[in-house]
Amino acid sequence: MEKLFHETLKGVYYAEHNILKALPKMAKGAASSELKEALEKHRDETETHIKRLQQVFEIFGAPPQGSTREAIGAIIAEGEKVLRELKGQLSLDAALISWARTVEHYEIAQYGTLARWAVELRLKEAVPLLLETLEEEVATDYALTKLTERGINSRAK
Repeated sequence: MEKLFHETLKGVYYAEHNILKALPKMAKGAASSELKEALEKHRDETETHIKRLQQVFEIFGAPPQGSTREAIGAIIAEGEKVLRELKGQLSLDAALISWARTVEHYEIAQYGTLARWAVELRLKEAVPLLLETLEEEVATDYALTKLTERGINSRAK
């Protein structure tokens, strides 16, 4: 279980760094000021998530390091493709929200798993750090969903 925890931790660390690089591009491509703001806010949160992960590495007794994850790489590549292919189209914001929600669901799964495993491994100081990030990921997903309900999807039609 310790090895599994460590490998997953390295994977989410890698993911957060790559998401941090992708978010400014996505925000720049967004037409909606609300979406742009949501993506920029999440970029700032992502910086905090990385700092928390560094603390979790310390609690676990390992140096912070990432490990390549093809899944998040594919999700980010899909977002970049959407930006290129839909540039200037009304459907771009709807596609960006779909992409961002996919990223959030990936992160929600990772942080939920890590938090549970931290409990099992008795890494008591790590649990609140992971749960705090999990709550922020869920809140971001909710905020993105609300943007679609406030008209982004309707404008894309």
